[in-house]
Amino acid sequence: MQPRRANPQIDNKLKVTETNISTMMEFVLLGFSDVPKFHWFLFGAFLVIYMIILMGNGIIILITRVDPTLQTPMYFFLSNFSFLEICYVSVTLPRMLMDLWTQKGNISFFACATQMCFVLMLGATECLLLAVMAYDRYVAICHPLHYPVVMNQKMCVQLVAGSWISGIPVEIGHTGQIFSLPFCGSNQINHFFCDIPPVLKLACGDIFVNEMVVYIFAVVLVTVPFVLILGSYTRIISTILKLPSNTGRTKAFSTCSSYLIVVVLFYGSATITYLKPKSNQYEETDKLLSLFYTILTPLFNPMIYSLRNKDVTEALRKFLLKSLAL
Repeated sequence: MQPRRANPQIDNKLKVTETNISTMMEFVLLGFSDVPKFHWFLFGAFLVIYMIILMGNGIIILITRVDPTLQTPMYFFLSNFSFLEICYVSVTLPRMLMDLWTQKGNISFFACATQMCFVLMLGATECLLLAVMAYDRYVAICHPLHYPVVMNQKMCVQLVAGSWISGIPVEIGHTGQIFSLPFCGSNQINHFFCDIPPVLKLACGDIFVNEMVVYIFAVVLVTVPFVLILGSYTRIISTILKLPSNTGRTKAFSTCSSYLIVVVLFYGSATITYLKPKSNQYEETDKLLSLFYTILTPLFNPMIYSLRNKDVTEALRKFLLKSLAL
């Protein structure tokens, strides 16, 4: 019996396949490699920003826990939102700082999938929690007599828990679907973290179904909460304009405008990133927009809520005076 002859074409195809598979055991995050002269400046700037985010949001969590005047549903939601911001930024910024320090962007296949999954889960939680905070302000301003009954402790805990839990199974399945795609060719992700659009660009074959799933999830988890927020604030503004007291109107507008600033920053940048047409010419714009909803929103959150909120400012002043007196 004659030995079977090897087919060189099949052997070559197997070698290519093996090469592609071995390449896709890890990705390379390009990050800000296009501006190598500014690596150390960016490292210092983002490190300072990360420290400010941790300290600012941490202070909000602390004073809403220790000050009796802030033991209300509004500040309960705010403390959860600040904790969410710390988690959200910690998924991306430490990794980006490490890449800037080592000037290497290598990230394993599993680590990339894990990072994307947490970014999506925390992003979905932020959308839902912003909608809950808008509903809280709607009940407080439009139905003040029913507010203590409607927004009781049990309801507040259920709303927060629902915001945290609802997106978990959806985003785990979404991430699994994306990373089950075949990847070949380049393994370079033109981004500073593993986000959906740049990762999908590396996938082989027809990804139309995956892009449609992205749009559907974006509509459900981003657009629907945004519509609820828009509806709540439409009713809120209408009610505020009917208030007889100028002082009451000013206080209500001040509180609501703080929420609206955060909503515009987060929803505006996230919506453009995930719902705009996919094109290579938008890659740098994607990175810039991603900075808004992953870094700048957590950075501005404590500033917006502390500088524009007299209750928070007063609670912080009392806390500092008490701390210095010890």
